[in-house]
Amino acid sequence: MIRLVARDLALAVRAGGGFGLGLAFFLVVTVLVPFGVGPDTARLGAIAPGLLWIAALLACLLSLDRIFALDREDGALDLLATAPLPMEGIALAKAAAHWLTTGLPLSLAAAPLGVLLNLAWPGHLWLAASLLAGTPALSLIGTFGAALTVGLRRGGLLISLLVLPLYIPTLVFGADVARRGAEGLDPTTPLALLAAVTLGCLAGLPFAAAAALRVSLR
Repeated sequence: MIRLVARDLALAVRAGGGFGLGLAFFLVVTVLVPFGVGPDTARLGAIAPGLLWIAALLACLLSLDRIFALDREDGALDLLATAPLPMEGIALAKAAAHWLTTGLPLSLAAAPLGVLLNLAWPGHLWLAASLLAGTPALSLIGTFGAALTVGLRRGGLLISLLVLPLYIPTLVFGADVARRGAEGLDPTTPLALLAAVTLGCLAGLPFAAAAALRVSLR
């Protein structure tokens, strides 16, 4: 499983694979918003937690269609299906690689980019914490969506339509953590709920993704 994660990381760095694409999108959205909303720092600070979370969520969508599609095209997915590693482990490794190349960079970059949106200083730490706790759920849900559409051509739009409703709880709790932190309120309750969502995804979605892959490979 570790070798599969390392392989996907190497491919992401060498061939693009979405590495840096989500981060670049995140940066572009953060830079453009003040031009569209206006220079009012109070308004920017009020919308910053939700806006940064929405930008991170959309950035995670950009590379979902590449999680299994490339392996399907070159036949690697068929070989992985016959490997000793169970299909659930393959799905989990794919989700881990996606998070390492997308979710983790977004989590680390969110706090510095929050300065551009005048996010209150107490909110920077909680924004990063919420993204670290919530982006694994985004990768797991995205892996499940990618597994459902792996046999379809041009399934990128379909993946987005499938996973966006499933992303809503993570978005709501994650943005609430950042907002409460920025306002000086106690964010531990939404943070605990966000962690519960991630743990629930970790417990169930690798099995769901494995079942979808088995159907697609028949």
